[in-house]
Amino acid sequence: MESARKITDPFTQPVSSKQAILIYLRKTGQATAQTLAEHLGISPQAIRRHLKDLEAEGLIHHVAQASGLGRPQHLYQLSPQGEAQFPTGYDEFALGLLNTLAETLGSEQMGSLLQQQWQRKAQEYQAQMGSGSLAERLERLVQLRQAEGYMAEYYPYPANLAAPIAAEGAEEYVEQYVLVEHHCAIAQIAQRFPSVCGHELEMFAAALPDCRVERLTWQVNGEHQCGYWIAKTGSPPRPSHD
Repeated sequence: MESARKITDPFTQPVSSKQAILIYLRKTGQATAQTLAEHLGISPQAIRRHLKDLEAEGLIHHVAQASGLGRPQHLYQLSPQGEAQFPTGYDEFALGLLNTLAETLGSEQMGSLLQQQWQRKAQEYQAQMGSGSLAERLERLVQLRQAEGYMAEYYPYPANLAAPIAAEGAEEYVEQYVLVEHHCAIAQIAQRFPSVCGHELEMFAAALPDCRVERLTWQVNGEHQCGYWIAKTGSPPRPSHD
């Protein structure tokens, strides 16, 4: 069975069918199995086998898109692991830059610089999320994080679990969700500079000013994923006197 290997020079070196699929998805963003079959000159059956293998390896994933009255068609795209098959020097450059800044500025000024960065990012997120419901804003936030290389998702906070933070006064949590990031786009940087993603909690809280945000899990602490509890408070409904 073919297996996808690190793609070093897709334009001059011979590549396998699986690598050709990854290259095409890298160029186009997403494609159906039929489009891939036509572009690569491979039978649809063979393409589907390759796509199944690549999904099992975590290099691609698919989203369902409605197609008329028929069954939804699958659009395939690279996962963050798939993107990593195309080598870049970004992490190395960023690490070098941060090391230089830390040596030049000192810890206090470095901390101030990182604080300005997460505050600016929070403002960008808040502007792009808009003013819809919490679920709508989290859906947009997940899309933004995924575009940045995070394997993010969100889901309702389990109803059988107590909230991590008690509501204050007469308010109660009317909406509760968990935001999870299974893959960190800056993992190498976070290992050397934990404070870079240490501000992530404050950033989400600033981007969602009407919510309570608490960290549940953190990869920097050796946990498998980063998870956040996000809740919106509201006053309980008044009893009717009719």
